[in-house]
Amino acid sequence: MKILIIEDEIPARKKLKRFLQDMDIKTEVVAELDTVAEAIDFLDTAGVDLIFSDIELLDGNAFEIYREVQVFCPIIFTTAYDQFLMNAFETNGIAYLLKPFSKDRFQNAWDKFLRLKKSASEENQQLNRITNLIQQTFAKRAYKEQFTIHAQQGIYFLKTELISYFEADEGVIFAFDTMGKKHLLNESSLKSVEAYLNPDDFFRINRSVLLKKHHIEKIERYTKNTVAISVKGTKNHLKTSQSNTAPFMQWIEV
Repeated sequence: MKILIIEDEIPARKKLKRFLQDMDIKTEVVAELDTVAEAIDFLDTAGVDLIFSDIELLDGNAFEIYREVQVFCPIIFTTAYDQFLMNAFETNGIAYLLKPFSKDRFQNAWDKFLRLKKSASEENQQLNRITNLIQQTFAKRAYKEQFTIHAQQGIYFLKTELISYFEADEGVIFAFDTMGKKHLLNESSLKSVEAYLNPDDFFRINRSVLLKKHHIEKIERYTKNTVAISVKGTKNHLKTSQSNTAPFMQWIEV
């Protein structure tokens, strides 16, 4: 546990270090500073777990430090003046020890620090668990790289990257490849096919057709609110529905 002491009275420093040595947790006082300038220089380049800070220092008020540098750790203020109480808790202050403070008051402030630290640690652990779970969930989500085709001659596989578009025809789903060949799929609907595909690559242009972006060769205006699309492997033009034209044109630009 790295501790910074900002205190211009030597007896007060010794008292703090003596109390810290009596704590169950091993601590290290990384620096003892007695001026605002020294503290700003130190905190500008180093991080600690806890600061014990007097308020009236040799060259000014300690709150000048916390206005100059952003401090992320808790601060226990130790001072002979009670008028700075509100200022202390407007910074990272978690306790305010009026001098001369007893070992019991020091212990209460220290225990509060440990409770806050434990709570923050548990929140971080919970956040890490949630983050890992989300990452694992998305890592497991793999888009379909090929479709299994059942034909009279047997079973073969059609790679998704070679499919120009899918089409639903009276409840039957077909895949058309870049060579213009038509393949009968086992899937019962375009919606079920769509669930296997990367939405960045495939788009539903109307109720019956789901096409792949990378095999689009040409787009032409068909009517005022629809477009006709030429895709690799077919001479037929695929047409957008009126409601899907605008979303399609946005998708194609991404």
